[in-house]
Amino acid sequence: QVQLVESGGGLVQAGGSLRLSCAASGVFFRIGDMEWYRQVPGKQRELVEGITSGGSANYRDSVKGRFTISRDNAKNTVYLQMNSLKPEDTAVYYCNAVVHRGGFGPQLYWGQGTQVTVSS
Repeated sequence: QVQLVESGGGLVQAGGSLRLSCAASGVFFRIGDMEWYRQVPGKQRELVEGITSGGSANYRDSVKGRFTISRDNAKNTVYLQMNSLKPEDTAVYYCNAVVHRGGFGPQLYWGQGTQVTVSS
């Protein structure tokens, strides 16, 4: 099986920073695209940022210039550096990854989520 485990969430004041991590473990051939989503209660989960296996990133307009996605392929880990946090960034943050497991083909896996709370 494959697991994605997020860490790094917490409570921070507006203007502060947090760094989220998401590590993939298990038996697989390689990790493809990885993404960070966030969800507020009562709203749909929304894409924050994504990064390809080659390191190309795309950003949501509301976080451009504040959030930076990166990955370490040797560690099968994706990171989300969040700076200049705002109260509206408060949400549960989830990562996902396209996992290639040989004969099974590419499959999408999700982490369990980590809470980020930004106080004003």
